[in-house]
Amino acid sequence: MSDVLVRHDGAFTTLTLNRPERRNALSRDFLLALTEAFRREGATDARGIILAAAGPVFSAGHDFADMAGASHADVRDLLQTCTELMRTIQSVPQVVVARVHGLATAAGCQLVASCDLAVAAESAGFAAPGGKGGWFCHTPMVPISRTVGRKRAMEMALTGDIVDARTACDWGLINYAVPDGELEKATAELLRRATRGSARSKALGKQGLYAQFDRPEQDAYTYAIEVMAASSQTPEAQEGMTAFLEKRPPAWPA
Repeated sequence: MSDVLVRHDGAFTTLTLNRPERRNALSRDFLLALTEAFRREGATDARGIILAAAGPVFSAGHDFADMAGASHADVRDLLQTCTELMRTIQSVPQVVVARVHGLATAAGCQLVASCDLAVAAESAGFAAPGGKGGWFCHTPMVPISRTVGRKRAMEMALTGDIVDARTACDWGLINYAVPDGELEKATAELLRRATRGSARSKALGKQGLYAQFDRPEQDAYTYAIEVMAASSQTPEAQEGMTAFLEKRPPAWPA
């Protein structure tokens, strides 16, 4: 059975982590399969991607069976493979929404933080548990810290405590915490709202946001001015302006 299940539903694709017997731990082969699935779906005309998981846990993070006793070089290579997955999620043109149930810990929490958007069941939990163990969560904290801010990131990293879904929402790690029975519906609704408009404009917008997020404000404005000025010349932008002025629904170019 495949480690990554792929389901197409109209304009949307669902990629499901499918190693429930291993708590969806991210082995090297699993990371490579998931990266390939995102690249493959990224090259399609899908409008959005949902990242879900099978079994009681979203993801327990790295699979220590790959790492216990591994050499420095092998562990570095594995972490680079994991980082490539996170970058791929942010580079595909589609909007990517994590649909989280159960626990998302360490690299599993990193996976959630790396998605564009995230919805979690109220019973879900998030943690960077390395802080209370022997191997600190250095790489998971890269996207987590950029999502929740410095003090909250320090709390997660140093205590290793589980953060409940409501708190994760308040901290900005996820967009919404919803009753368990409403998780699928709420995720689909967020993805529907996030994929309105021109697909090509949205893809450029996603790319531009990630490019400016961590720049100083002046540099971010310099970059954004150039991107926005250039994109004003696209057929999508011109159609959007014309449709607004003519008070009609836009007809996006194919």
